[in-house]
Amino acid sequence: MKNLNPRTILWMVFASSIFLLWSNYQQQNMPAQVVAQQSATPNQTSPSNANGVPSSLPSNTPPPNTLSLTGVPVVLENDVLKLNVNTQGGVVQFAMLKQFFNSHNKSLNTVLFNSKNANPDVQSPNEMYVSRSGLTDVGLDHTTLYTASAPVAVLQDGQDAVSITLTAQNNGVTLKKTYTLKRGSYLMDVNYEVENGSAQPIRPDVYMEIVRDGAQNGDSKFYTTYTGPVVYNATDKYKKVPFTDIAGGKVNFATKSDIGWVGMIQHYFVSAWIVPETAAREFYIETIKPAIKPEDGVYKIGQRMSLGDIAPASKTSFSSQLYIGPQDQDKLAAIAPGLDLTVDYGWLTIIAKPVHWFLTFLHSFIPNWGWAIVALTIIMKLAFFPLTAASYKSMAKMRQLAPKIKILQEQYADDKMKLNQETMALYKAEKVNPAGGCLPMLIQMPVFIALFYVLQAAVEMRGAPWLGWIQDLSMPDPWYILPVLMCVTMVFQTWLNPKPADPMQEKMMWIMPFMFAFTFFFFPSGLVLYWVVSNIFSIAQQWVVTKKYGH
Repeated sequence: MKNLNPRTILWMVFASSIFLLWSNYQQQNMPAQVVAQQSATPNQTSPSNANGVPSSLPSNTPPPNTLSLTGVPVVLENDVLKLNVNTQGGVVQFAMLKQFFNSHNKSLNTVLFNSKNANPDVQSPNEMYVSRSGLTDVGLDHTTLYTASAPVAVLQDGQDAVSITLTAQNNGVTLKKTYTLKRGSYLMDVNYEVENGSAQPIRPDVYMEIVRDGAQNGDSKFYTTYTGPVVYNATDKYKKVPFTDIAGGKVNFATKSDIGWVGMIQHYFVSAWIVPETAAREFYIETIKPAIKPEDGVYKIGQRMSLGDIAPASKTSFSSQLYIGPQDQDKLAAIAPGLDLTVDYGWLTIIAKPVHWFLTFLHSFIPNWGWAIVALTIIMKLAFFPLTAASYKSMAKMRQLAPKIKILQEQYADDKMKLNQETMALYKAEKVNPAGGCLPMLIQMPVFIALFYVLQAAVEMRGAPWLGWIQDLSMPDPWYILPVLMCVTMVFQTWLNPKPADPMQEKMMWIMPFMFAFTFFFFPSGLVLYWVVSNIFSIAQQWVVTKKYGH
């Protein structure tokens, strides 16, 4: 490490991160040579597979995996959500988030749930993304035709909530499903009222599931975030279940728990079925439509719970919740345990969550996310100033020794071992630690990488303006001003750094700023803003320390 200065280490570490992001992009977007596993035949009992997940579901599980809908869509709408609930099965076949725009066409709103012909006037990347529920064993499932209490239910001024009720009957058993949206909420209450008007006792399960195709959604074409099913239970806690694993038969998670939820996530948004009460439940995942490429298949994730015995002339009720909305970390944490983990901060979640909290705290005083990022960056740089100063002090001393090291290199050009010995002796005599500039920077790296993840994943950045030409911190700089500034500041930092002894390393140091500038042309402007401010502040710190200790 004796020939590496701190800035070089920083570039190397971050370059590795860029490489990993690019590798992830390649994996997500290149055709996968995986043959999808055929979906199990419904209503047929068979043993579990090696992963503990039923290879085909027992008779009291959801009915055939019908994808087409023949019912009539009923509109349920509050001030933030517009839903279409189909009278066939009460399937939520369309969900538009009224306060979020489509990242590719800002004249349109973001659409999560959608299916063919659900709403032909709205663009959506998915051919199939719906939520459905029902009862097993009594013929009241997601294929049953229901009668709606009204064709349209829209929240009016002065109302706190709006509801619709779907009713169906089969062999004397009546099911009423009531969907309720409250003002300002992305959380829909779904209540099931079951009345047994038959002459026999019944023991149905209620199931709740989300069905989605494998299309990978994201706001950036350069980097990808996880898109797919997630499950939370008492054993595994929060776990991602990629489409490729489902298609390849590699699903492995605990299928039974007293708590938990199931969901689908994509960049910035999540849908999830939640049962607030503690009660035994079973989780399941299936391939509905097999495909050669997992992204072309259709999959479902769900949970089911027993309603117990319902005697003739008796009734029972059951309540659940369906969340369809943004990955707002604080609100998700208040809804259900682990739901906030759908905000994907990667392997540095333990650091990223406090960083996000502090950024949100700053925003409460600075009502502009761009300036909040600037303030956070400066505060973090000040907090790490003792470490940074130690690093720059070491670099300044290394710069002072550069002429002497050059003499040694010329003197022992043909004897590398002797050169190393004499160089180390010089360091010892001058009381300089060649790694002294690297270690302080490496200690800071987890925090700054965590901030990288926060700015990439935080839905608050989506559509948030900074100033002038930056009107969306989650999108790349449209005029490329920030990437150019980043390149300039990195070049200036390179000039301030000690000249490496290795000519190849010196050449790489001058090339790296331009490589990073190209990379950051495609990154969210909020991320680039952070790095520009960080670089400018670092230059000021480095200039002061270098002047103090001389060249």
